[in-house]
Amino acid sequence: MEKFGLPARYQGQQESVWEEYIQLAADYDPLDLGQGFPDFSPPEYIISALDQVIKDKDIMLHQYTRGCGHPRLTSILSKLYSHLIGRNIHPEKEILISTGAYGALYCTVMGHIDQGDEVIIIEPYFDCYEPMVLSAGGIPRFVPLRYNNNNSSILKSSDWTLDPEELEKAFNSKTKAIIINTPNNPLGKVFTENELQMIANLCKKWNVMCISDEVYEWLVYEPQKHIRIASLPGMWERTITVGSAGKTFSITGWKIGWAYGPANLIHNLVIVHQNSISVCSTPLQEAIAVGFEKEFSCLGQDNCYFTSLPRQLEQKKNYMANFLTKMGMKPIIPDGGYFMIADWSSLESKIDLSAENDKYKDYCFTKWLTKNVGIQGIPPSAFYSEPHKLLGEKLVRFCFIKKEEKLNKAAEILEHWKKTE
Repeated sequence: MEKFGLPARYQGQQESVWEEYIQLAADYDPLDLGQGFPDFSPPEYIISALDQVIKDKDIMLHQYTRGCGHPRLTSILSKLYSHLIGRNIHPEKEILISTGAYGALYCTVMGHIDQGDEVIIIEPYFDCYEPMVLSAGGIPRFVPLRYNNNNSSILKSSDWTLDPEELEKAFNSKTKAIIINTPNNPLGKVFTENELQMIANLCKKWNVMCISDEVYEWLVYEPQKHIRIASLPGMWERTITVGSAGKTFSITGWKIGWAYGPANLIHNLVIVHQNSISVCSTPLQEAIAVGFEKEFSCLGQDNCYFTSLPRQLEQKKNYMANFLTKMGMKPIIPDGGYFMIADWSSLESKIDLSAENDKYKDYCFTKWLTKNVGIQGIPPSAFYSEPHKLLGEKLVRFCFIKKEEKLNKAAEILEHWKKTE
């Protein structure tokens, strides 16, 4: 059966942390603060929009749409991002709709990375970046964000910064692209304009493309601001930006995402997309377009979902930070996204991890937490390359985009454990 083994391009790739931890949750039924999705309803208007589409007698809304993106959706995304970037974005030539941001990232990497191309990945990173680059024949080069606290007792995601010299050394004549994620998953770091300009300067110096994963673009907490690197001088021409309807409207199961950028770069994505994914759901794209049209009409106002959701999450974020602190952890307060990383190292002397035999302690801790306390988190070393996994070993990732009752239950469970440990 050797003839039917895994193709060489996928050999050596491990089971993802999601497969392992979904099974762990099924086996032990913990309170799940690991998986990154809301457990409350999305905006009513977007559910109603889909309901109307399903009931619509226009037969074309129930058939294949344009392969690169449903015209109504690419049209409103063109209007939105033209406004945000400050340039006209062509709805047909400069936007691609795909199966979630994941699909858009896949088309980007496969469409631009060739055998031997080097790709810089800033760590921590979403765990699909590395295997995608490897599958395309590329060579990942990792540059971690380094902890740089200013002696404050409160840890913040902004304490993790790029070392300018380390970043510059990663660039060379073989570098094809750099992948950035802002706001960052899992850290919640929002890259500053100075940091993005430093990356931009190196991209222009070495003629490198930037792949900017901005799926959490609307989930930024005041006073921070999300800056799109494509808007910086000289960067539109070399940037592909990836977005997500799932993260934008709290509809992760709909799996609709996009990439936008200059036509010559998007062309490569189109070739990959038409020969793999082909076309995405017409009704879902139509309903999402209705949602964007509504939000575009009130952009920046208090009643805009893009404004109200982060304000709602601010309270949940603070609540989680409080109960993790009471448990004895040190939460890292995120500037964006809906994840919170916490340092659990102060608990190590109080718990017995001997029953777990994983290589890295964060895997041992999160499995112990699931089995013995009844709460599931995610091990952050999964978001680092092998040489840098120790940077995440004493951390755990939790998700706070959850109902109040779930967060209250988590606080109760941890308080009970604290009293009995």
